[in-house]
Amino acid sequence: MNTVERWKQEKHPLDVVKDVKRYAAAELSFEEIEQEAGDGEWERLKWAGLYAHGRQDGYFMLRTKVPGGRLTPAQAEVVGDVATEFATAPEAYGGVRQNPVWGDAFLDITTRQDVQMHWIEIEDIPEIWARYDEVGLTTIQGCGDSARNVLGCPAAGLADHECFDAQPVVEAVSDFFTENREYANLPRKFKMTITGCRHDCAQSQINDVGLAPAKKGLDGDTGRGEHYGFHVRVGGGLSDGPRMASPLDVFVPPEDAVEFCRAVAQTFKELGDRNNRGVCRMRYLVEQMGAEAFEEAVRDRCSVELPTRGTDLTEGYCGDHVGVHDQREDGLRYVGFNVVAGRMGGEEFAQAARAAREYGTDEASIRLATDQNFLVTHVPDEAVSALLDEPFAVDYQPDPGPFSRGAVGCTGSEFCNYGIIETKRRVRRWAKELDDRIDTPDDLDVVRMHMSGCSASCAQPQIADIGFRGETVKVAESADATNAEGDDTEASETPRKDGETVDIVEGMDFGLGGSLGADNAFLDWVETAVPADAVIPALEALFAAYADERNDGERFYAWCRRVDNDRLRSVMRRADAEVAGGVAADDSAGRGEVSDDD
Repeated sequence: MNTVERWKQEKHPLDVVKDVKRYAAAELSFEEIEQEAGDGEWERLKWAGLYAHGRQDGYFMLRTKVPGGRLTPAQAEVVGDVATEFATAPEAYGGVRQNPVWGDAFLDITTRQDVQMHWIEIEDIPEIWARYDEVGLTTIQGCGDSARNVLGCPAAGLADHECFDAQPVVEAVSDFFTENREYANLPRKFKMTITGCRHDCAQSQINDVGLAPAKKGLDGDTGRGEHYGFHVRVGGGLSDGPRMASPLDVFVPPEDAVEFCRAVAQTFKELGDRNNRGVCRMRYLVEQMGAEAFEEAVRDRCSVELPTRGTDLTEGYCGDHVGVHDQREDGLRYVGFNVVAGRMGGEEFAQAARAAREYGTDEASIRLATDQNFLVTHVPDEAVSALLDEPFAVDYQPDPGPFSRGAVGCTGSEFCNYGIIETKRRVRRWAKELDDRIDTPDDLDVVRMHMSGCSASCAQPQIADIGFRGETVKVAESADATNAEGDDTEASETPRKDGETVDIVEGMDFGLGGSLGADNAFLDWVETAVPADAVIPALEALFAAYADERNDGERFYAWCRRVDNDRLRSVMRRADAEVAGGVAADDSAGRGEVSDDD
């Protein structure tokens, strides 16, 4: 067993929940918690939804689970109020000045439809949990080696492009695994997605388990025609060793989905690697066994008969729900608001909840999407304009430019122990600047630009048109600061053996051509160790070539795949910037498990 497995053997991770309440009552410091429970407690605290800030001693990141991304207005208002009241930085760390864009008291919408808050103190956790209990929210198993938040389509029950509303299945599976001690100690995190939507916005191709819509006539059930249910993919994931999920020859009726997911978890629990922490994700097990052998192992552990595949109903990949959209019911709309990099003020989120209640029907809700945006649902036609005029909506309008619409960023070095570069402010700044500087084709509504602060994949760079992963980069000369919100390259000088000096600046590996859907593929890392200040000029050069050479209707990622990588590099190097001038510095200490939804 690896060290983390030994820690989990010493104390069941779910036992940490009651200990959190005790630590809070005694107002223990980080040093006192470790003195009492050992350094393994930092790992076990993840089962309570808590990550210790390595960069801000004494403070936690708190992750709130939102199955399928669906919140009632009451739940969303509590989340916003909690962020406003408790996610506040102390003066020792700069108070409201600690972040020049968002200040403090903000929250992050993640790529797994969770909500994350920073600057949380241990003594405030019981009060937060009490408020959550009143509205049916939890942070339990928001992190750790267990079933994570179950993904679903944020427009479930609303849109004509879905076959059936799978949200009840999402909630049933989530309820089964949450606080279930038998399945709360898996070899590694276990990620599921369940949708009845034809457009697979819940990303079945990159999850450990992906249930997507299908139909099949079942034996012995005459006269009822074909039934809706799920086809299954297993073993998908990103980070190091990315893998697209493998299809199984299985049809899962909705009523059997909980048992099927339990059987997959049981298989992973029994056969997954508990020795090498680097290869213990379920995708490695599926790769080692092969999909057919893995399916047989699941069937052996499943208490219901699993029919073979029927007719697949997935038609493509949507990716987002930004904009004003018709619902099935006449006269109702849902509005997808664009939150660049997923970060917004807690008070703004609470305002959105109150606006949903004011302008929506009794069924109104707030839905979190996998692209870090959110929806307000069940809005009558005549109320949409008033909703868009609300103060919270000023920065999150549903008609953004293509780069803002597709911008995703992880936590980055601001809070994450493993982040090498700053991400949130940079993504926001770059998206707005690119929308201003690049004239994209009229039919290109979104360019997916995803930035991870390290080699992990919290921002899912491998499936983006343009993906970045953070590096520290050695360059011959320091780069100029370009924006008052923060330099793109915070340079430090390092002497070389020849007596000269080099600058170590923030930079990134630069990838092109990723997507999900029928033509899914991971991007190619076309250029490595690119200084941050060279990226926007390189993108300008790329999009100029793309505009000249694209076929009718060709997406940017498709053009990048069609064009040879050597030529893409040559186009990037035409820019008036040192695109290829950097060498990766030694950043190995920054690698490992991260505090975002990788």
